Amino acid sequence: MAEQRTSIHGQWSNRTVFILAATGSAVGLGNIWKFPYITGENGGGTFVLVYLLCIALIGLPIMMAEIMLGRRGKRSPINTMRALAKDEHRNPGWAWLGWMGVVAGFLILSYYSVIAGWALSYIFRTAGGLFLGATADGVNSIFTDLVSDPERLLAWHTVFMVMTMAVVARGVKNGIEKAVTVLMPLLFGLLIVVVIYAMTTGYFMDGVRFLFTPGTIDSKGVLIAMGHAFFTLSLGMGAIMVYGSYLTSDHSIVQASIMIALADTVVALLAGLAIFPIVFANGLEPSAGPGLIFQTLPIAFGHMQGGTLVGVVFFSLLVFAAWTSAISLIEPAVAYLVENKGLSRIQAAEWMGVVTWLVGLGTVFSFNIWKDKTLTIPFLFEKFTFFDTLDYLTANVMLPLGGLFIALFSAWVMHQQSTREEMATYPLVYTIWRFLVRFITPLAVIVVFLKAVGAI
Repeated sequence: MAEQRTSIHGQWSNRTVFILAATGSAVGLGNIWKFPYITGENGGGTFVLVYLLCIALIGLPIMMAEIMLGRRGKRSPINTMRALAKDEHRNPGWAWLGWMGVVAGFLILSYYSVIAGWALSYIFRTAGGLFLGATADGVNSIFTDLVSDPERLLAWHTVFMVMTMAVVARGVKNGIEKAVTVLMPLLFGLLIVVVIYAMTTGYFMDGVRFLFTPGTIDSKGVLIAMGHAFFTLSLGMGAIMVYGSYLTSDHSIVQASIMIALADTVVALLAGLAIFPIVFANGLEPSAGPGLIFQTLPIAFGHMQGGTLVGVVFFSLLVFAAWTSAISLIEPAVAYLVENKGLSRIQAAEWMGVVTWLVGLGTVFSFNIWKDKTLTIPFLFEKFTFFDTLDYLTANVMLPLGGLFIALFSAWVMHQQSTREEMATYPLVYTIWRFLVRFITPLAVIVVFLKAVGAI
């Protein structure tokens, strides 16, 4: 029996707040910005199918495991893994798993902040009527002008990081709880509005066919689908673990995980149904890359009735969705500094904010003055910009590896009695979960990795 612990950072007011907070962490730029463009780059329908399978067989079981570890440890991911290893009489070196999650979240936020800055700038562009009656070429030109200006990108990156650290400094409960209860339902509602608009373009079924008609996908595409399942559910980066540490023991981990995964998946699919009909209606390429959402939705807002107002609200809510995710990305590192270095939350937030901002400069410059400077990832033999390198290594290497070892620790290192105490669910559900995290999930991650590096 593990010692009874209490988080020094407080706890969620109730289960609904936890679900909204974790959903806020999961639902963000990954669903609305990243999912559509990686679907376009990797074959459409088959990619979506592989992604959904990864969510069900890999993402959901690992989410349950990560919440379980966090709630049992009641500390930052690093200290949680160290404490749980001690409880189970294992090597305390398992703390390295917490370290990898914290570093992954920090690196993701460094470029996530830059992309969120794009959304911030689009609030004002939309409000100023810049997209009214705009053509596809005109919107593309506006986007190109933005990302090619390092000073402008730096300014928006700075604003978003200040916003994020201001909330973290106040504490997750006082910041995120108040925001997600309003912002996430509104974001969902506005996505529905844009989907309805997409139905009027005459290309809605083209978008449906693109999303759900099987195509071709290679091993790299499978790895990206699996990586995005981790990215979009905030797995392997310490965020879900630290949020789980604020969850009381009387709430069902299984029910909460299913609700979070469903909400996250629905938003991702709605984003695809909203964007791809507009892509085809305006002769754009679905494989347009990271700028896809900024080159398609403004066209819709520029032509629909009340589009300026809807556009302003949509990009505002996109920023808030990114904001709630950003808070969860940096919270594990801030919690560790408070626990181990004796810093106040304000001091910890300031330190992490500055360091994250500095690393984010690499992403800012990747779209302009460093766009021709590339790095080579050894086993891929491809050249990547600084931004592409961080994106690929975190989403497709660090997060899946983190998820793999979370599964191994919860299923093979922890005693069965320990996990059963935390899961507290129907025997059949527990048996299925334990089977998945012991065998199916680790095997799937390992096979995809070996395939990606050409070992099999």
